[in-house]
Amino acid sequence: MGFMKRFGRKKTPKNKELRPRDDDYAFQAYHGPDQTQRLPDKILRRIFEHVCPHASDESLEPSEDSGHDGCMNCDMRDLAHCALTKRQWYGVAAGLLYKSIRLDAVHYCELEEVYAEERRRKSRGGDMDPPSVRLQQLCRTVRENHHVGSRVRFLKLPYMTRESCKADLARTVSVCPNLEHIDLPDGFFTGDPTCHTLREELQARCPNIRKMKYNGGSEQAFESLLHGYWQQLRVVEINKVQIDPTLLRRVLGALPWLSEVSFSGVPQINDSFFHTVAAVPDFPALDTLSFHKVDGITGEGLAQYLSNPICRETLRTLKLRSCAGLPVAALHVVLSEAPSLVNLEYSSTVTTPLPIDPLPPMASRSLRKLNFEVIANTATQMYSPATSHYQYLTNSLMSNALPALRQLYVRDPDFPETLTLAPPLRPFADAPPQRGFSQPLEVFSKGLDELDWIFTSIMPADSYGRRGSMSGGRPLSSYSASKGLGPQWGGDARKSVVVPNGFGGFLAVPADGGDGRPRSAGNLSPSGGFGHSHSQSLGGNGPAFRGSFMGHQKRSSRADLWR
Repeated sequence: MGFMKRFGRKKTPKNKELRPRDDDYAFQAYHGPDQTQRLPDKILRRIFEHVCPHASDESLEPSEDSGHDGCMNCDMRDLAHCALTKRQWYGVAAGLLYKSIRLDAVHYCELEEVYAEERRRKSRGGDMDPPSVRLQQLCRTVRENHHVGSRVRFLKLPYMTRESCKADLARTVSVCPNLEHIDLPDGFFTGDPTCHTLREELQARCPNIRKMKYNGGSEQAFESLLHGYWQQLRVVEINKVQIDPTLLRRVLGALPWLSEVSFSGVPQINDSFFHTVAAVPDFPALDTLSFHKVDGITGEGLAQYLSNPICRETLRTLKLRSCAGLPVAALHVVLSEAPSLVNLEYSSTVTTPLPIDPLPPMASRSLRKLNFEVIANTATQMYSPATSHYQYLTNSLMSNALPALRQLYVRDPDFPETLTLAPPLRPFADAPPQRGFSQPLEVFSKGLDELDWIFTSIMPADSYGRRGSMSGGRPLSSYSASKGLGPQWGGDARKSVVVPNGFGGFLAVPADGGDGRPRSAGNLSPSGGFGHSHSQSLGGNGPAFRGSFMGHQKRSSRADLWR
């Protein structure tokens, strides 16, 4: 009888209808055909890129400059699990898993505390460096499976790992023939003998390197490019290298894919560097050209370089930092010879104001982003010598000489206010054409004692000089004022509206709504390395606008504890 009781019907509780069942809160399991089998590899790859975002990172920046939100180690683990889930997924997921490898020192999440405690117990009092262990495991994997090694294209490592594990790096790159970028120790760029083996392996096994840097002491390594090494180089940085200009031209002319070159502290370079010389290759046409503390270059020299039609049409980005031979008065000469220039970065420390003689405005129909960072050499003077330089910039803007400009960076916290002081013009039929902007302009300003860029958006008037439409929200802007303007402005740091006044000028009025406190503009930042967050670009002349505190959502990160 005891055995038959097992088949008895269980009693139903009296209050069954009042007790919730687990099925009421759980999703129904899908038992139909597997729809993921219909997904093409292109869609699967896109999905896996969202699972592990850094796996699609193809930038040539070092590990510390190419961070991503979230925990990169956990994302890589999730992608590895996807590769082992289905045979269909393995080829796509494994291709991403070993394409762009990033080894981080810690987990940027709460798991780091758990793993750190486990490492302390397993090490038995000894010190264990997690990224070094991971590099050794990667080295073992790629050496045992050459098919995996051929997939590696980008390898990014923490600073201390690449400085202390040079032998493991050499063994790793020796079986990665398609490697395009790797974070290297500092001694590699200065001719350090301890990096000799690593250099030989990289030159012999990795012909597709895209970026290389040469600092003082690496003159012999730079000259070795004439032997045919690294013909795929795109970016070359030359810092304080003592080399003959003729030899420098020969080396640069031997790199057919070169697109970006930066010079820093090279006193041998002057205007003659761009001259056409028989039996010497011409200076190559570049997409990006940068000079830092190169005093021998002048505006006339750059104009001569841009006189070549190929160079003139190719140059997109020009960076001029602390070059004594290139004052602000020479910028209009350079811009007039660069019809395809999109980005211009200029920084200088001035001691005297601009001459009283009028200068032609900075004019360009292609320039979209301008970094104009002029700093006075001394702050003891009553009248700063940088004031005349920013007044020259204001005149160039108000004369509509930069119609394509969308982003402007200045090192003057009061510069946005100077744009609102434009004198009104007569709105009559016989009046001359109105001065002012014909496009939306984003202004990022910062003082010497400020860390973040302060964002201000200026909206243009319409063709009749009237204020733009209010649809889509009032064009708000947020920036800090150096002087308090009363409680209606929010105190020292105020929230304001910058709108056309209908007569060719601009007017700043207090913004209404909210709690009256200024919103931080830190969530909006530049894309070229001058801020800490991302800005919203304004395109076209329409009234649509996305301000610094209108609908902007910042993605939360679990890495705040470690960053």
